[in-house]
Amino acid sequence: MQRFDMISDRAGLETLIRRVGILPFFPTGVPGWSLAENIDPAVWFTDRDGPWEWKGPLAWEKVCVYGKFLRNKAAFVSPEWFAELANYRRGGLDFEDLEAAGEIPHRDGLLMRYVAAHPGELSKYAKRECGFSKGYDAALTRLQMQTWVIDQDFRYSVDRYGKPYGWGNAALIRPEDWLGVDFLGPAEGRTPEESLARILGHLAALLPDVGEAALRRELK
Repeated sequence: MQRFDMISDRAGLETLIRRVGILPFFPTGVPGWSLAENIDPAVWFTDRDGPWEWKGPLAWEKVCVYGKFLRNKAAFVSPEWFAELANYRRGGLDFEDLEAAGEIPHRDGLLMRYVAAHPGELSKYAKRECGFSKGYDAALTRLQMQTWVIDQDFRYSVDRYGKPYGWGNAALIRPEDWLGVDFLGPAEGRTPEESLARILGHLAALLPDVGEAALRRELK
């Protein structure tokens, strides 16, 4: 289902991210909300540059924040709405307080401390240096869902001719280190529930045929 203007270039994607605020990459339980449902097939899995190539530069240029923010799946989020999302997901608490209270799994804490000490490090190196043999993807996804870690950029291997190939490896960073320690400013003074209500109100205006319960499920 196509709900928005069809995206055929990076400028169109930037416009849509700014308009929607929270844009899932892949289809969700809300028909027509995702980039995948509003993209020109000519730039989806073709030899032309498309969203796979655009996501890194968009994150690097801070047009959006990128990561697994919606039901463990990737999404583009504008900086303004990321502040509201982080205020909601973090529940007004600091990572250190949650960890001290035993609310953070040991592996998540290990990875979080590594990212804090090595901002912009590639995910594959973080996995290796933290000694993960299994469970790495789950730990990273939990940290992203809770908005503690984001993707700063994607870096590609290059062949002997200097041509990039593959899917690219995420450079990981805390939003505080990339967007600034005051990145939560747009949500200042709001409770987590107030931030959620603001997000729901914004999305309901864009998706008027979608009930609040369905939107809440996507934002858990």
